[in-house]
Amino acid sequence: MAEMTKINIAKRIKEYRSIKSVTQEQFGALIGVSAQAISKWEREECYPDITFLPMLADILSCSVNDFFEN
Repeated sequence: MAEMTKINIAKRIKEYRSIKSVTQEQFGALIGVSAQAISKWEREECYPDITFLPMLADILSCSVNDFFEN
């Protein structure tokens, strides 16, 4: 049976955003969503739309693959 990939989007967004010293409000403005949306992502209440992942990775200077952990 194939091993499931764990989604670490919440953890990675918060980690990389903190490293760049960007607030949730600033980060949301960069990608066109509210600070509340960023907060929900970071608390794992919901996930960003999959179409945001490349932009998130670019802004956070990481790879889309960094949002997932084997």
